[in-house]
Amino acid sequence: MSRIFSGIQPTGNLHLGNYLGAVRNWVKLQDDFECIFCVVDMHAITQWQDPAALTASTREVAAAMIASGVDAKKHIIFNQSQVAAHAELAWIFNCVARLGWLNRMTQFKDKAGKNRENASVGLYAYPNLMAADILLYRATHVPVGEDQKQHLELARDIAAKFNHDFGVEDFFPQPEPLILGTATRVMSLKDGTKKMSKSDPSALSRINMTDDADAIAKKIREAKTDPEALPEDAKAMEGRPEVANLLGIYAALSDTSLDDVIAQFAGQGFGAFKKDLADLAVAKLGPIQDEMRRLMDDTAHIDAVLKDGAQRARSIAAPIMTEIKQTVGFLNV
Repeated sequence: MSRIFSGIQPTGNLHLGNYLGAVRNWVKLQDDFECIFCVVDMHAITQWQDPAALTASTREVAAAMIASGVDAKKHIIFNQSQVAAHAELAWIFNCVARLGWLNRMTQFKDKAGKNRENASVGLYAYPNLMAADILLYRATHVPVGEDQKQHLELARDIAAKFNHDFGVEDFFPQPEPLILGTATRVMSLKDGTKKMSKSDPSALSRINMTDDADAIAKKIREAKTDPEALPEDAKAMEGRPEVANLLGIYAALSDTSLDDVIAQFAGQGFGAFKKDLADLAVAKLGPIQDEMRRLMDDTAHIDAVLKDGAQRARSIAAPIMTEIKQTVGFLNV
């Protein structure tokens, strides 16, 4: 069976975009792939995190995975820092990857912004750690959004260069991207041109997985729209990013096509549509949120899941890491 590796950062509240763009799709992949799902806490500290908040967020993300339907017995859920081989392989890849490759990574430019000189070395080099995450398990497929495709391409380049430099053809596979889901890019409720983000200063821009029904309804009710009625067809959505975002969210939550949603609400006003969307969101997210809260009250259970997952991840990674060290020439007596 092909093997998937995918990860999610434990930074701030998990939101609807994380669920629709990643976690929900992971659940759908479980029957067709061997899955390794990782809470990438080492990636999280490329920008400063409050330690207590990082611990809590790690548990929250794990709880969200389990509550959403990821089977932690059949597949692996763990947090990255519990498997030291991720850091070991990342250093080796720091010595394989080229500066020119990293200089082309657009996400570093976006995240560092104008303060590039003050950005951490980790933020600059984290695509190498991402490559290590994937290749440590010889994953064959990686579910990615459009904004992560460049990093997967880098992982493929690193794999090819390692194989070539050390004369070990096909030692690392060329992992393939899996781009899945109806609404893989959920946008801000306040600006349809920007991705829904934990770092947005406006709490009204995102629906957190911990929001109650009233908060969800309020955020959808106050979501940005425009004065026109809902579009009659997909072409009429052009130039209306907020409208496209809300219709896309409805389509994803209802598991219907965007065209069907447009046809259902064509020509209507936003008042009734937003109410229907809020009701749908509460109905779909409510059971997951209830289970998340139950799990968050039982941190010992979450910790046990992560510990078991880490042990199973190490059992896969250890022999591969031994081969890598032998290939590089590291003396291990």
